[in-house]
Amino acid sequence: MPAPLVTLIVGPTASGKSALALRRARETGAVIVNADSQQLYADLRVLTARPSPEDEALAEHRLYGVADAADAWSVGRWARAVAPLLDEVKAQGRPALIVGGTGLYFTALTKGIADIPDVPVAAREATQEAYDFLGEDAFRARLSERDPRAAAAIAPGDRQRLTRALAVAETTGRALSDWQADTRPLLTAGTYDRLVIEPDRAALYERCDRRVDLMVEGGALDEVRALVRRRLDPELPAMKAVGVRDFAAHLKGKVTLAAAMDAVRQATRNYAKRQLTWFRNQTPDWPRG
Repeated sequence: MPAPLVTLIVGPTASGKSALALRRARETGAVIVNADSQQLYADLRVLTARPSPEDEALAEHRLYGVADAADAWSVGRWARAVAPLLDEVKAQGRPALIVGGTGLYFTALTKGIADIPDVPVAAREATQEAYDFLGEDAFRARLSERDPRAAAAIAPGDRQRLTRALAVAETTGRALSDWQADTRPLLTAGTYDRLVIEPDRAALYERCDRRVDLMVEGGALDEVRALVRRRLDPELPAMKAVGVRDFAAHLKGKVTLAAAMDAVRQATRNYAKRQLTWFRNQTPDWPRG
């Protein structure tokens, strides 16, 4: 008997991926594995429309709500978490449904992505301070001593990529460009099926708008209130989730709830549009559903 296939189910927010995965899991006994970078965070169940406790009770869900908002997960960290999980599921003889809308996670699965160790916050801050002190030209010259390929490839004015390249080199002892060249896919060809959920755009936008209403009804403001009280770094991934900034502005009295909801609706539609574009460009040969 052939080994159980992994099925990759991708698509934009509010496209019905989770509902489809749940139906398939109940039919086949599959394990549902999260591939959404925001649904990793325990603090964001409502804001990210994470599967409900009731849905989680109907089928096994993995890598949902496993991270604290103060903890920044990278693509590499997700890949390091999902690889042994898939080995575990395979050993059990069960299929796996990997479901989400974070394109780079699926790139890691099918094409490979550099498994770069996480850079400590202190190291990131130190390189950013060095950039501000030295200026771009001197900083780029310093980077060229550690990683000449990155220094030559990064566009002028790209402070973020320049500082990250140096932070990686100094923290790991290995050039970022070397890490990036050493990639391999997590899944081998022939071991997985693929499906892109690509709904009609007008219908998708209507579902995005409705989702915002459901978020507010379901306690999104309480989630944001709890995050605001923690005074977390606004640059953390969880703090950049759609809805956090706008609902926080409402809670601080800067905008009305109606205005905040309008802004979140627009941001959700924009996010869905970006996802549609990414999947159209990056997975043109995947079956559509």
